Parts: sequence; C-alpha cells; structure tokens
Amino acid sequence: MSATYYRYRRFALDRLADLLLIAIILLVLFPIFWMIVNSLRTNQEILTAAALFPEKPQFHNYQDLWAQVDFGLYFRNSLIVCGVTTLIVSFLATLSGYALARFRFPGADAFGLAVLGTQLIPGILFLLPLYGNFILIKKRLGIPLVGTNFGAIVLYTAFFLPLSLWILRSFFATIPRDLEEAALIDGATPFGAFWRIALPLARPGIVATAIYVFLAAWDELLFAWVLNVNTIPVGIRLFVGQYTNRFDLMSAAAVVSTIPVLVIFFLLQRQMISGLTAGAIK
Repeated sequence: MSATYYRYRRFALDRLADLLLIAIILLVLFPIFWMIVNSLRTNQEILTAAALFPEKPQFHNYQDLWAQVDFGLYFRNSLIVCGVTTLIVSFLATLSGYALARFRFPGADAFGLAVLGTQLIPGILFLLPLYGNFILIKKRLGIPLVGTNFGAIVLYTAFFLPLSLWILRSFFATIPRDLEEAALIDGATPFGAFWRIALPLARPGIVATAIYVFLAAWDELLFAWVLNVNTIPVGIRLFVGQYTNRFDLMSAAAVVSTIPVLVIFFLLQRQMISGLTAGAIK
C-alpha cells in the first residue's frame, strides 16, 4: 500500500477521533445547558417541555429564588462549612500523609490499611449512630453539633480526612527522597526540607485533594438534611413540596450554586498545572 493510503487513513482516523471527542464534550455539557435553560423557563414550560428554548426568558426566577427561601443563609453556610472543612482536611492530610510516606514507626502499615478500610463501609450505616452520638455529646458536654455549622465541619472532616490522607500519602511517596536528603546535607532541618522541598512538589496533590474535599462537602445532602444543617443542597431540597415542585427555582438555585465551584476550579487550575510541570527542577 502506498504512503498516500496511510496518510488518508490516518487523516480519517484523526477526524473520527475529533468527532468522538466533540460528541463526548456535548454529552457532558448538555446537562449544564439544560439546567441554565430550565432556570429561565416557567414551571409550566418545564413540565410540558414545549420547546428547547423558553418563549420568554424568566430572569425573575433568580429574584424569586432569594425571596421564597432565605437562600443567602444556605449559600453562606455552605461557604463556611465547605471552606473550613477543606482547610482543616488539607492541613491534617498533608502532615499525616507526609509522616506515613517518610517515617517508619510501629503500626504504620496497619494504620494506613485501617484508614483505607474506613472507606469500604457505606456512610449510611453511620447515620443513626452518628446522630445519637451528637445528641449524647450535647447532653453530656453541652457542645451543640446538631443543627450547627460546627457539627457539619466535624462530620465532614471525619468523613473526608481518611481518603485525603491516603491520596497525599501516595503523592508524597512518589517524591524522591534524594531531594530532601540533599537539603539536609546543605544544612536544612527535617521540617525545612519538608517545607522547602516536599511541600512545593506536592502542591498538585494538595490542590487536587482540596478540590475533592470542597466538591464532596458542597454536594452532600443526606447528613446535612438529617442533622438539620442549612447548606445549599438542603436549601434546594426545600423547593420540593408536598403537592407541587418548583423546578424553575430549583434550576436557578443549581445555577447559582455551581458558580463558586467553577470559580474555585478555574482559579486553582493554573496552580495545579504549574505544579505538575515544574517537577523536581523547581
């Protein structure tokens, strides 16, 4: 076969791959497009699905969203709970992950497996015992955990710390020890080697872990609903009534709740890419 045949064959395969990629992108973006379109419809238009686009954009849905439910309270609580949880989990997981990756101590392997084993238990099994323990802590110690942001922060920190620890442990293990040993030879302390060498190289893993924690806490509904914590998923759930569902306001609320996630992701994306491309040369 001639070189021209292989050239045309490669061109056809490349175009087919491009079409497949475009189809996947459209499939991923369509739910977001549909959510935005529904936020500009009336509730009747959503139920009848008369047309792809609304006849007249209902921008007042975003005003009604804040008027019918105190959505600002839920939005603010979600930012507080998810932000503080992300900071605490990232801090603890970074230190403990580095310790498990670099230091050997009795029970280190067993502890690592026990941490990973906690992720094999469905979270729903913790619901009733956890609620009972929170009530008991309130009665015995006077610490309010049910219906407070503090309780949600404690809960989410306990939930997301084990997997975050394991992720960062694996990431620190991929960083060559020689870099830190060279820093120690040059006079750096063990903490200095961690701060100046290991921590900058682990930035992509830390950022990825922080994004995972924030998104998981931002979307969590079951425990927030049972523990009466006023976060965004609980606020969106309030638009589901006994006799009618306000799909228009739910879509508007979903659009509003998506904006902080997109902003945080795009702000951290550059840091993640720069950290990945810097490598040990940095």
